[in-house]
Amino acid sequence: MSKTTSKTAETIEFPTFDASQATDQMRAMAEKGVEQTKEAYAKMKDGAETTQKALEETFEAARTSSTEMSLKSIAAMRAGTDSSLSHMEAMLGVKSIADMFELQTAFMRKQMELSVEHAKELQALSTKSFEEVSKPMRSLAEKSMKELKAA
Repeated sequence: MSKTTSKTAETIEFPTFDASQATDQMRAMAEKGVEQTKEAYAKMKDGAETTQKALEETFEAARTSSTEMSLKSIAAMRAGTDSSLSHMEAMLGVKSIADMFELQTAFMRKQMELSVEHAKELQALSTKSFEEVSKPMRSLAEKSMKELKAA
């Protein structure tokens, strides 16, 4: 039995370990990792800058829309106040109850029409504002989806 064991031990060869090849392979792997990290960082930085720009545009659109809505509301309140003061002046000059009812009815009809008109204006402005505020983020999301589909 010892003859067969010694025979097999003599025929088995172990590969030699070359340290220079291992070092070269480790260096190549590390360089590849550094390059991939740089690429990932560049993509992340670009994405962050694009997102920051979209957020700035969104906030600017929100500020502008908010200002427009505030100005419209102030104008509507001013018109309502002027109308109420004019109505009070007219009420002071009423000679009969019939004139008072006629004047009050006309005033209420006018106020309702103004309220409906103001509500329509605010609704249109709100819709426009929503479109403007959501536009930068929507375009960013569409761009991201296209990039994901391409990848």
